[in-house]
Amino acid sequence: MLSFLVSLVVAILIGLIGSAIVGNRMPGGIFGSMIAGLAGAWIGHGLFGTWGPSLGGFAIIPAIIGAAILVFLLSLVFRGLRKEA
Repeated sequence: MLSFLVSLVVAILIGLIGSAIVGNRMPGGIFGSMIAGLAGAWIGHGLFGTWGPSLGGFAIIPAIIGAAILVFLLSLVFRGLRKEA
């Protein structure tokens, strides 16, 4: 149970750092940051592997890069949806 909570906290931090790198906010607040961190870790693992330090089951550097990519792509999608509405 404790490792699950640590993973969620690390995912939130990864999502927040990824959002800060891109300069856009992830919609959904803390929950959105957690989703961005989890999905970003998955994307980063797929694209870059598991190099660098690990914390809470996440390779930190690829996860942050993956979260930044995810936040950037989502900000483009949401920006396009706002212009159409």
